[in-house]
Amino acid sequence: MINKIFKTPDTWEPFVLRVLLGLVIFPHGAQKLFGWFEGYGFDGTMIFFTEIVGMPWVLGFLVILLEALGSIVLLAGFATRILAASYILLAIGIVTTSHLQHGFFMNWYGNQPGEGIEFFILWVAISTALLLSGGGRYSVDKCLSGVLPQQAHSF
Repeated sequence: MINKIFKTPDTWEPFVLRVLLGLVIFPHGAQKLFGWFEGYGFDGTMIFFTEIVGMPWVLGFLVILLEALGSIVLLAGFATRILAASYILLAIGIVTTSHLQHGFFMNWYGNQPGEGIEFFILWVAISTALLLSGGGRYSVDKCLSGVLPQQAHSF
């Protein structure tokens, strides 16, 4: 099972997807954890999650960690498949609780009450590709896949 999690090809495609997804998600996590990029920081985000959205405290905490620290781990390419699966679940949760009612399109012109789901479709697509491929070239997964014991196949 460990080999299936870490095994990845030495190709550029997963590397590019992994780095771009990590770079896009990190600022959202930094807003929530540190208050960077005009975010609310940890306390403000937790108040929003628990008091306004009604999310359990532990779930809000996990969302913040997944976006802020998980994106850094994703950039390194460690446990890429686990993070990708987590990001798929997170995106589905965000869409169903906050964005589905606003339709497909992002709110580029400020003419709708919120953001649509198009961003999250790309998020899920990239995460699905990483779930299937692993971290690719220059990933911790690739380094680990070369040192983990191979499973014996019996026929």
